[in-house]
Amino acid sequence: MSKPRILIVEDEADIRHFIRLSLEREGMTVHEADSAMRARIDAASRQPQLVIVDLGLPDGDGKTFIRELRGWSNAPVLVLSARDHEQEKVEALEAGADDYLVKPFGVPELIARVRAQLRRASIVAVDGTGASAMAFGDVRVDLATYEVTRAGQPVHLTPIEFRLLAALMRGHGKVLTYRQLLLDVWGPGHAERPHYVRVYMTNLRQKLEDEPARPRHLITELQVGYRLAGLNRGG
Repeated sequence: MSKPRILIVEDEADIRHFIRLSLEREGMTVHEADSAMRARIDAASRQPQLVIVDLGLPDGDGKTFIRELRGWSNAPVLVLSARDHEQEKVEALEAGADDYLVKPFGVPELIARVRAQLRRASIVAVDGTGASAMAFGDVRVDLATYEVTRAGQPVHLTPIEFRLLAALMRGHGKVLTYRQLLLDVWGPGHAERPHYVRVYMTNLRQKLEDEPARPRHLITELQVGYRLAGLNRGG
């Protein structure tokens, strides 16, 4: 089995070295970038399976790099930052990050977050009936190949957006609570963070609904959660 490829984007050499050693001890291949410019080059050439990003880079904000990365890569992004304000976390998630870890952090938590992102990125979610292709409105989703189209045109979803959509599809129209979605998509460590779900649901509506402000398929059940309406199996 090939080793997972990780790209660390961090301008502080000591922290970068510490993370590298921690991940290499877990059998991962690690590449380093000390700036956003270097990260762009390495992300394209190394094709990492996970990118770890510090928001405070010397040549730009980490969120800008994440937005650029999201334009062409589905690799999960784990943000490391000393910024502990909720607004910072929300903005990082809106930029396309999949998880957010506040400095200082312990090695066990870092490893657990990294492994969780790698594991979820590798899962092929197939509906229990055996039908991997489903549709709602003019949107078609193949859970086995991760392909999403709208009116026949490809739609780019981030890994988290795809997993959230897949969870709603597997619910077959049932209301899924914030907690259920958080556990399914992000894992136990995020069960009390409903704003994660709201941020990504907004992104999904922008990409998949004709009128995001008045959705017909990605429906909010106030103070409970969300459901997917109008799902057809078989695409």
